[in-house]
Amino acid sequence: MDARTEAYDNPGFVKDAETSVPIEASGKRGERLAYSWENLNVYAPVLQGCCKRNKVSEKHILRNVTGVCRPGELLAIMGASGAGKTTLLNCLTFRSDQTLKIKGKLYVNGRQVTPNLLTSRSAYVQQEDLFVGTLTVKEQLTFQANLRMDSGISTRDRMARVEEVMIELNLVKCANTLIGYPGRLKGISGGETKRLAFACEVLTDPPLMFCDEPTTGLDSFMAQNIVEVMRNLAQKGKTIISTIHQPSSEVFALFDRVLLMAEGRTAYLGSTETALQFFAGMGKVCPDNYNPADFFVGNLAIEPGKEEECKQFVENACDAFEKSSSGQDVLQAAKDNAQNGNGGIQGLDAQVQVVKSPYKVGWWSQFKPVLNRAVVENIREIMVLRVKIFQAIVIGLLIGLIYLDQNQDQNGVQNINGALFIMVTQTSFGSIFGVVNTFCAQLPVFLREHFNGMYRTDVYFLAKNVAEIPLSIVTPIVIISISYFMVGMNPLAERFFIAMGVLVIVSNAVTSFGLMVSCLAPNVNVALGMSAPLIVPLMIFGGYFLNSDTVPVYFIWIKYISWFNYANEALMVNQWEGVSNITCPAESDSCLRDGGEVIESLGYGENSIDFDIGLLFALLVGFRVLAFLFLLMRTSRKSVKNYE
Repeated sequence: MDARTEAYDNPGFVKDAETSVPIEASGKRGERLAYSWENLNVYAPVLQGCCKRNKVSEKHILRNVTGVCRPGELLAIMGASGAGKTTLLNCLTFRSDQTLKIKGKLYVNGRQVTPNLLTSRSAYVQQEDLFVGTLTVKEQLTFQANLRMDSGISTRDRMARVEEVMIELNLVKCANTLIGYPGRLKGISGGETKRLAFACEVLTDPPLMFCDEPTTGLDSFMAQNIVEVMRNLAQKGKTIISTIHQPSSEVFALFDRVLLMAEGRTAYLGSTETALQFFAGMGKVCPDNYNPADFFVGNLAIEPGKEEECKQFVENACDAFEKSSSGQDVLQAAKDNAQNGNGGIQGLDAQVQVVKSPYKVGWWSQFKPVLNRAVVENIREIMVLRVKIFQAIVIGLLIGLIYLDQNQDQNGVQNINGALFIMVTQTSFGSIFGVVNTFCAQLPVFLREHFNGMYRTDVYFLAKNVAEIPLSIVTPIVIISISYFMVGMNPLAERFFIAMGVLVIVSNAVTSFGLMVSCLAPNVNVALGMSAPLIVPLMIFGGYFLNSDTVPVYFIWIKYISWFNYANEALMVNQWEGVSNITCPAESDSCLRDGGEVIESLGYGENSIDFDIGLLFALLVGFRVLAFLFLLMRTSRKSVKNYE
């Protein structure tokens, strides 16, 4: 029996696997935390009907799950699909779906766990690696170090820690390589990406770590490499809890303790060696040279055609463990950790300092690196920039060529008005679909980093808005600069710059609307599906397809939130105000003879440009405020009061 196995059989004495001395005596800096959970029960609403609005019952997902993980332990949560292992990990990290009802208690060193306390003391390695692919490995770690390390740490020490972590996780050779996006931007390998995910989390040397199936998608060699990294971290006194899916026998042997889940219950929690003895007592003997992980999962799975038999064995196993001495020891250890905070481990701090905020640095120290990353991301997405500029040039040329050299006559009035409205329309669609695609795609990265306590929601939202301003200004300027004089619009320089300013404000107002849709929609596909149906009514009531004076009273509210309406009015008045002579055919009795008549025929009033520009600014600000509020709603997480 090695030192690590002895530690789990004797919960009152934890040893370092390499030195075989108590961890406290090894001089390891930092806190050592014991994490326990008592009687966790999770209920999911079961809905029925075509709209699935009626809650008829609740599905019991987790049933009285109790456990504890101590410093120096690497705990594997295993089970067949649907056993509840991911639900358990989500409960332990306050990442459960808001529709779930959760009962139970979470404790760390005698203190009931809160989201802020957990965020400040723990790290969470997600199953899916989410990074900004246009950053290099070193830039990503530097970004993490600037936001996750205490404010009192100097820049020199932060960079030294980055170098240290890269050496520990063998990332030095790819330090200056872009992370990349699979299938779009070539970057580091899958194994390097997974090691980078661990590097980001261990920068701050957290005493408690959670890992969600860290070996998913890796070959056996790389999977073993990742788990060895986890084991080395545990040997330094960290408490590590990880779900694991189908580990090889070599990988399974690296874990100290195993928590076997079945049908939402605890089938076993203890050392990996004792688990085989427990199952042998249940009449299930693991054959020689057989992977124990496959043996456990196979016996706890519900096989098709043998549902009753399998469920009966699972119930018997769970009941047997609950009544066994091992099960009672786990229950007692969890109670000890809740009551006195040491879980029976000598030298463990009885109390954990209360943390009011999960953020390590102040607002401005958060804003600078987040803004810098957003700017770098835009600059390095060179293909996206080229496409957007090229698109603006093409649109400007098309409008200019189609409406080339219009005269001041009746046909010219109609064509110039059409060209102006098309400018507004093309600017609107280009802006909204651009922001919906990019902002929605980046929301998962933001949510992960925000829940890790890196930066505030307002910091991210403001930084993204500031970084996007240059592109939302340049694109409309390119369009109108090319097409304005080609079409033959009002040649006065003042009128040209007013039209340019209106189009720039429209671009930013539409960007605000796109941000609102992005923050409201759950994913990119839904956001794209919502965008067109929301824009079309606003466009119809923009004053070109429907005269402003004839809008039905029950739809009048759409007119007042349509940037098409205000932009169209401002551009039309700017174009025709002061135009004194429009050529009229001699045989016509109902033609428009000057700019005032054109403005009147559209249902607009002269001298309304300032008013329209003011309302465009109001829409710009209003949509962004709503976008921020929707984003703020998405960042809410379960409070400790939900675990009662």
